[in-house]
Amino acid sequence: MSTTTTYGVTGMTCGHCVATVTEEVRKVTGVKDVTVELVNGGESKVTVASDGEVDVNDVRAAVDEAGYVLIAASA
Repeated sequence: MSTTTTYGVTGMTCGHCVATVTEEVRKVTGVKDVTVELVNGGESKVTVASDGEVDVNDVRAAVDEAGYVLIAASA
């Protein structure tokens, strides 16, 4: 079962931020694809496509590792 979830992430301001978050979130088990809609200085949207449900805590840890803050999730 394929799942797509969108997360709100703050602190991102540039293409390098997008690349860093994308790289870290792709490492989460089950994640197939990551897309980021950058909102400079606001709440960027990080959309994660996966084989099944991904633990939000794993995504939060990946975003934290990249240096940003995950603030919300929606299916």
